Amino acid sequence: MNSYNWYSQLIKPRWSPPSYLFGPVWSVLYFIIFLSFGSVFYRAFTKQIPWIVALPFALNLFFNFMFTYLQFGLKNNLYAAIDILLILGTLIWAITAIYPHVKWIAYAQVPYLLWVTFATVLQLTITYLNR
Repeated sequence: MNSYNWYSQLIKPRWSPPSYLFGPVWSVLYFIIFLSFGSVFYRAFTKQIPWIVALPFALNLFFNFMFTYLQFGLKNNLYAAIDILLILGTLIWAITAIYPHVKWIAYAQVPYLLWVTFATVLQLTITYLNR
């Protein structure tokens, strides 16, 4: 069974957004992530900020990229739920770490934070409904 069929057959809450919405939302978010995270890594490489400030951004990228594999490759809701909690946690850590240094980068994460918070609740709900 391919990933789309598998995911479409999962029990989802009524408030789950339609599948076609995820692509456009993530396209906008990845653009924001590219600009803001790129700025963080540039500042770390040029020693404008300490590397420890860039660490949660790097971890967030890793967990973000792992989500698709865990959810759709392994088709494992529990692993995906754990992973999205790590995404949310590292994002909050990243925002608090960068805020004293470069406020615009922290503010730029607000749309990402809102979506990840929603996606976390959605994933946890899907995981619960399909246990």
